[in-house]
Amino acid sequence: MKLYSRGQVIFFSIISACIAFALAVGFGYRRLPAKNADIAAETAKTTGAEEPSPGFGWDAQPSPSPAATPLNTALQPYTEDERENITVYERFNGAVVNITTETVAINWFLEAVPQDGGSGSGSIIDSRGYVLTNNHVIEKANKVFINLADGSQYEGSLIGVDPENDIAVLKFTPPKGTELSVIPFGDSGNLKVGQKTLAIGNPFALERTLTVGIVSGLGRPIKTSNQRIIRDMIQTDASINPGNSGGPLLDTQGRMIGINTMIYSPSGGSVGIGFAIPVNTAKRVVSELIQYGKVRRGWIDASVVQLFPSLVKYAQLPVSTGLLVSRAKQGGLVERAGIRAGTEPVRYGSSILYLGGDIITKVDGVKIETLADLYSSLEDNKPGDRVAVEILRGNKLIKLDVQLVDREEVLGQ
Repeated sequence: MKLYSRGQVIFFSIISACIAFALAVGFGYRRLPAKNADIAAETAKTTGAEEPSPGFGWDAQPSPSPAATPLNTALQPYTEDERENITVYERFNGAVVNITTETVAINWFLEAVPQDGGSGSGSIIDSRGYVLTNNHVIEKANKVFINLADGSQYEGSLIGVDPENDIAVLKFTPPKGTELSVIPFGDSGNLKVGQKTLAIGNPFALERTLTVGIVSGLGRPIKTSNQRIIRDMIQTDASINPGNSGGPLLDTQGRMIGINTMIYSPSGGSVGIGFAIPVNTAKRVVSELIQYGKVRRGWIDASVVQLFPSLVKYAQLPVSTGLLVSRAKQGGLVERAGIRAGTEPVRYGSSILYLGGDIITKVDGVKIETLADLYSSLEDNKPGDRVAVEILRGNKLIKLDVQLVDREEVLGQ
C-alpha cells in the first residue's frame, strides 16, 4: 500500500473539490433554462399566450416577428395608397404626350427663320390620334410636334382652338396597327374638396412625371392672360409646374377630371396652388372643335360699353359698374326683348358713345361688372338660346328675356 504525504493529500483534495464544483455548476446551467421553460409554459397556459420554442442558454434565439419575414415583405411591398398611385400611372402615363413647338422669328437680314418654341403636355383622348391640350401651349406655333411615351415623334395638325377656355385639340396620324393608350373622360360635376388627385405631365421637360394631391377648392373664377375669365376652375395642391400645362388631372380610377392649366406662384415654381379646367367644360367644347374647328357661342345683339369713372361722373349714372347699352339693331332681338339703347351721342377719344340707354347688371344669373363678365356668363350658351337679362333703367331694376345671336356675326370672333 502506497502512502501519500500530507501535502499530496491536500493537493488531491483540492483537485477533487474543483472537479466536483465544475460538474455541479455545469449541470446547474443546463437545468436552469429547462425550469424557466416550464415556468413560461405554465404561464402560457394560464394567460393564453403561445408556448415559447425551446432554447438553451446562449444558443436560444428569439422567434422572428411575422411582419419582418421575407415572405411577408414580398407579399405586401406597397401600401394601398401607393398601389393606387402605381396602378394609375402604369395604366395611363402612355396616353400623356409631350408637346413641343416651332415658331418663326425674323433675323437681322429680315429673313424668316425657325426656332424652338415652348413645350407642354397633352392627353390622347381618341384612338384616332386626337390630343387635348391648352391653347397657350400651341399659341403662335408654326409647327407642333407630339412626342409619345415610346420615344416616337409625329408632327401634329391643329384641329381647333377655344381661347375662351384655353383649350386646343390637335391630331396626329400613328402608323397602321398602332394601338394608342387613351385617357377616358370623368365627371367634374361631382368633385369634392379633399378628393385625391393625380397629375401627369412633363414639368421642365422631365417626361411623364406623376404628382399627387387633393382637390383644394372648386368653382374658382380665374382670369387668363387674354383677360377672359374661366369659371369653375379646379384648385389642387398636386404640384404643377411649367411643362405640366395641357396634361391631365386624374381621379383615383385614372379618369380625367381636369386639364392642368396654370399655377399661382410669386416665384414661378409650384407652391401648392394649381388650377385645372374642369373636364365637363372640355367635353362640351371638344366635339365642336373637332366638328367645326371653333365653338359657336351666343351673344346679345347690341353694342355695349363697360362703365368707367369719368363716364359715370359725366352721365351721373346711379351705379359705377355694369355695361351701358350704347346701340342696338333696329328691330333686332335686343330691341324686341325691350332693352333700350342710348340716344345721346358723346365723343370719347376717337369713339362715339350713346348715353341714356339701359345698364346691364346681370346675365343668365351672373353679376355683370365688366365686359369679361359678359363673356363668362355666355360662355356655355349657343345662338338661339334665351337668357334672363337684368337691367337698370334709371333707378328701376327690370328683368327681361333675351334671345341670343351668333357672337361671330356680331363681333367677328
